[in-house]
Amino acid sequence: MEARATLRYNRQSPRKVRKVLNQVRGFNVGNAINYLHFSSEKASVAIEKTIRSAVANLLQLDGNNDIDTDLIRIKEAYVNQGPVMKRFRAASMGRASKLRRPSSHLTIILTTE
Repeated sequence: MEARATLRYNRQSPRKVRKVLNQVRGFNVGNAINYLHFSSEKASVAIEKTIRSAVANLLQLDGNNDIDTDLIRIKEAYVNQGPVMKRFRAASMGRASKLRRPSSHLTIILTTE
């Protein structure tokens, strides 16, 4: 049985989220949440929230909530680029410098096999 959770428009670049996501890909859910909870990276908060949402989706899909959480593992975890907000900042001598504010879309798929 599989369940999916998606976090869209996360205000962080996909490269930074991917750095943390590569550490927990393939873990079982308990170990992944434990790793993310004590990680100092900003992306770990968003990833942990999405994993918890996917677990809730899996339990809701099952119906009777008798799945052992130690048997749930992360089957797929990937992050894609979202829209980029383009802003500018005043620079010296009347110029403007570009600022790119990237966002990302995070998808987690869990399985019980």
